[in-house]
Amino acid sequence: MTTSLSAFAQERGVKYFMISFTDLFGAQRAKLVPAEAIADMQENGAGFAGFATWLDLTPAHPDLFAMPDGDAAIQLPWKPEVAWVPADCVMEDKPVAQAPRVVLKTLIDQASAKGLRVKTGVEAEFFLVTPDGKRISDDFDTAVKPCYDQQAVMRRYDVIAEICDHMLALGWKPYQNDHEDANGQFEMNWEYDDALATADKHSFFKFMVRSIAEKHGLRATFMPKPFTDLTGNGCHCHVSVWNTDGSQNAFADKQAPFGLSDKGKTFLGGIMRHGPALAAITNPTVNSYKRINAPRTTSGATWAPNAITWTGNNRTHMVRVPGPGRFELRLPDGAANPYLLQAVIIAAGLSGMETNADPGPHSDLNMYVDGHRATDTPRLPLNLLDALRALERDEAFCAAIGPEFVSAYLKKKREEWTSYASAITQWERDNTLDV
Repeated sequence: MTTSLSAFAQERGVKYFMISFTDLFGAQRAKLVPAEAIADMQENGAGFAGFATWLDLTPAHPDLFAMPDGDAAIQLPWKPEVAWVPADCVMEDKPVAQAPRVVLKTLIDQASAKGLRVKTGVEAEFFLVTPDGKRISDDFDTAVKPCYDQQAVMRRYDVIAEICDHMLALGWKPYQNDHEDANGQFEMNWEYDDALATADKHSFFKFMVRSIAEKHGLRATFMPKPFTDLTGNGCHCHVSVWNTDGSQNAFADKQAPFGLSDKGKTFLGGIMRHGPALAAITNPTVNSYKRINAPRTTSGATWAPNAITWTGNNRTHMVRVPGPGRFELRLPDGAANPYLLQAVIIAAGLSGMETNADPGPHSDLNMYVDGHRATDTPRLPLNLLDALRALERDEAFCAAIGPEFVSAYLKKKREEWTSYASAITQWERDNTLDV
């Protein structure tokens, strides 16, 4: 039985609910609803004009209604009178097939029908920058090798500890926080969960991190590559697949190479086969390709892949298998839509299982040093347009994730690319004014 949000409000002293949905570009859209009106909203949904968001809708479309998921409500630890509630988009009483949370739930249902339960964890990296976004916020954070810098993380203790305290209070079981490989960059980790729960938490985490940073006079950004010479923001995703009651890891086989079962290998095979198309979703912005195709950074490594390869416990590849029964997809970046990230992993993996896909041979190369030796290895797209073309060409993957979603996504993302391609940049002025 779905949690009554009216009862939730009465029990917890909540005065307002943020009914929130995430659009195709990962933007969170919300209406602030007083608790006195929440019962009607829970039954009928909060109305939105879909054209006013990044969905492929027009002003002529009927109202879009966001149906709040009462079981996923989160009371804001830093403002307890408000609760955030993720919602599913419906129109004329039908789910909106292009809406990211709907896409994910559809794929979760498909996995469940096969007796599979996908569990994931994300590593959402972010920078703390000045309010104008032009530089990192800590003038003393200048080390060449800043990763795990003790002094630097303690200079931002008030921000990081407040966020971690909130995750502890929410029962997320956070287990570590650190200064990451770029100056001004941080990562915070919490326990893995079912794919939908992870997506909801990931979405809320981005909202929470930005809110707490603003409270402290700073700005948090998950932008993939905000600074040319620094490591970009990744969003590595750890994946395992279980039976439906969660009692047995279907990927685990301690007798097999890398501890990965035959099912796990074919799921991985789907990830490898659909790698170029995946990038259009896991790396969804123009800026994304300045991370995965970046030259060496000041720290010595980009920590981002540029080829479609897999390995054991080696961080220079697109997929790493660090231990039995799970793998880490290192392709996604900070701009990845929390719901679409999980959806495309499931879609690619299920496609691989259905076709008995072979991931191909693993590689032990240090791809940052010897990647040029992998001459037969497919490369990741060089830019967003190439990734969108790869997505469109991959008919099996498009069918797996849903043609209505793919059509809407390609349309809106091509519009974004056209806008970018028509913009005149400072680089062009610097290099061609006197040609």
